[in-house]
Amino acid sequence: MLSATVKLNNANQPKRTLMKNSINTLFGRTVATTTTLVLALFAARSLAAESEAATKANGAKITDPEVTSTETAVLTQAPNVPPPIKRKLPAKVIVNLEVREVTKTLAEGVEYVFWTFGGEVPGSFIRIREGDQVEFHLNNHQNSKMPHNIDLHAVTGPGGGAASSFTAPGHSSQFSFKALNPGLYVYHCATAPVGMHIGNGMYGLILVEPKAGLPPVDREYYLMQSEFYTTGQYGEEGLQQFDMTKAIDERPPYVVFNGAVGALVGDKALTAKVGEKVRLFVGNGGPNLVSSFHIIGEIFDAVYQEGGTTPSQHNVQTTLIPAGGSAILEFHADVPGTYVIVDHSIFRAFNKGALGMLKVDGLQNQVVYSGKEVDANYLGKAMEAGSENEKKLAKLKAAVAHEIQSNPKIADLNKEIQVQKGRAVYLQACFVCHQPNGLGVPDQIPPLAGSDFLVNPANRERIIRGVLVGQSDEMVVSGKTYKNTMIPLGYLTDEQIANALTYVRNTWGNSADVVTPEEVAKIRKDAPAPVTPGAQYE
Repeated sequence: MLSATVKLNNANQPKRTLMKNSINTLFGRTVATTTTLVLALFAARSLAAESEAATKANGAKITDPEVTSTETAVLTQAPNVPPPIKRKLPAKVIVNLEVREVTKTLAEGVEYVFWTFGGEVPGSFIRIREGDQVEFHLNNHQNSKMPHNIDLHAVTGPGGGAASSFTAPGHSSQFSFKALNPGLYVYHCATAPVGMHIGNGMYGLILVEPKAGLPPVDREYYLMQSEFYTTGQYGEEGLQQFDMTKAIDERPPYVVFNGAVGALVGDKALTAKVGEKVRLFVGNGGPNLVSSFHIIGEIFDAVYQEGGTTPSQHNVQTTLIPAGGSAILEFHADVPGTYVIVDHSIFRAFNKGALGMLKVDGLQNQVVYSGKEVDANYLGKAMEAGSENEKKLAKLKAAVAHEIQSNPKIADLNKEIQVQKGRAVYLQACFVCHQPNGLGVPDQIPPLAGSDFLVNPANRERIIRGVLVGQSDEMVVSGKTYKNTMIPLGYLTDEQIANALTYVRNTWGNSADVVTPEEVAKIRKDAPAPVTPGAQYE
């Protein structure tokens, strides 16, 4: 049936065989016949299109008369961006992009085999100019196990280059295109199954600058959001595999910026100085979800929606970026501090990884933002003394204390390993309130740095329980009384909570023994913690 529908010439026979073998490798013999035929038909049609294009290209290669110079494109890895283009005339631009299948870190303790353009996720940032003639070389590393190609949304032509760039491992393909339309475009692999190739990390951005260039700014950065569909749940350690069922159902354990949880936090945060104008090139690799892109505490002065070259909106709080789409965002850094970058579909930020940081240094501007000016007492309706809630709370505390005393803790875990793992958890779930330096918020959120409360053995149970089910009781930290409320973080695993507490109890001048997962599990068993949204962090 397929041979009657699509006829391939003899030159394409090796590629047809390779695609067939690749499909069998991916799906084995357990895939329904209909699914296999659909995938094979898709592959065959793609190869037929390639064959037709190759046949037409057998003649003499046409030279663009507008092009008078040749250069090799400068490619950068996220979050870096190549410098703006200064020339005023179009050029022949040679782009060399290598496909590599590499094992890298997806989250703390979690490894994943990424399929990449340029060895990183997202793929290399490509910057060219409107009118350029691009000679594109796609090189598939010899250690790759799969054939790959590339669909650049900046290309005007069938498949965006995909039909001309199907490349087996250890091979190189070449095609050319003219950059007709300026804008910020997504590129991705389009080899079947397309969703799997994208879901494994094969996407990036290509900027076609308008002839007049973009307005000058002080800093430019490159970000891409995407999902990863792993067999294990979020944070489950070890080498994780791609889960096709979760991908089809659009249930990603991970939603991240720049290919990994924590790729833009701590020492990897974006930076700027007060008074600077910042431009973000933001893409959404998908493969499924729409991004609600937001920077907590910033307002976008200009938004170039969907990657166009004309600002379509000004003074924007949150902008939507579709899967396979992009946006150019500009803003001024007016006030120093740490700004949190999120997908404002907020569970994705605090529970799946779509969270980053922008650190702005410079002098305070209290006219723009004063910081906290008043912290006065407020007395609402008091809880009735001796109420059922109070009685239940007292009973619960007694039960937890008895449980802890009757089951000695297990303290044979390596403290340094726990501290390092705990730092990753802290930077994902805790730093927005408690701050990256552990100093908290003056008069509102108690400091973790130099905290006598944290290291006091008498408070051990209370600290663990506070993380699990929340904290609303009065506490005295370093001689100062706090009456704030802490939301529960019971969605974290026992190991994550133990590691995070071990980290804060042994950082910023604190020193204490480890908190074990077994301790957390015992308290969780007696007082199950509700899962609450992370939106209160904002």
